[in-house]
Amino acid sequence: MTADSNMGAIVDALALPPGARVDARVPKKMFVEQGAPTTADKRAIQDGIDELQWFAACKPATIGVPAFADDTREYLEIAVVGCAFRPGAKAARLIELIHRAIPYPVLLITAGEGGLAVSAANKRRAQNEAGRIVIEGVVSATDLQPGADRPGEAGFLQSLSLSQQARTDLYALYSGWLSRIEALNAARLTGAFVAVDDDGAIDRRRNALDAHARLAKEIETLRGKAKREKQLNRRVNLNMAIQRLEAELAAHAKNL
Repeated sequence: MTADSNMGAIVDALALPPGARVDARVPKKMFVEQGAPTTADKRAIQDGIDELQWFAACKPATIGVPAFADDTREYLEIAVVGCAFRPGAKAARLIELIHRAIPYPVLLITAGEGGLAVSAANKRRAQNEAGRIVIEGVVSATDLQPGADRPGEAGFLQSLSLSQQARTDLYALYSGWLSRIEALNAARLTGAFVAVDDDGAIDRRRNALDAHARLAKEIETLRGKAKREKQLNRRVNLNMAIQRLEAELAAHAKNL
């Protein structure tokens, strides 16, 4: 399958009404003007992005889900966007820039050297700057291979359907898609994909994923130090620290 067909497989899995589909190319020039705060970012966009595509606009009139607004955020529409990266693209930075540049919450599907990825980022009003929107952090799942027999991926695609999401409002809908991405990341650690809509369970899994990433990084750093350490007593201490972190990692795994 090509990158385009792989992205299309994810869009199709959303099972959106035909009226929500846009399927239009987004001029890169527009993105450079709106989404590049620095000269380096402009260069990253020009050199790294091959094509941007607006797949769908999910709003009350197209999918029958009410808008959401409170003192913190306003969700009038969810944009489903695709982006193909060129070789050597700064994918992580470009994903963040795309989420920042589009005023609506974005379900972003990207394809590049690192494979296929899906990301989401909740947005809120800036506290000290009227009219400015900020993202609360990008949640992404990378190296997707639709159609391949890999832990969690079939369940992930099946869970994306609009009919399986909360339809209270667009914020609830978007939060459901975001939690499915987290569920896939958890499945890659546990081997089982479990989509949940209980806020408490979602928070516990989110905290466990954050802790797992932090601890895994700390363990990797300590293992590198232990490997290079010449003094036996220091190496023993480092290995004991690694064992403590591994025990903590196992404890967090229960909430994945």
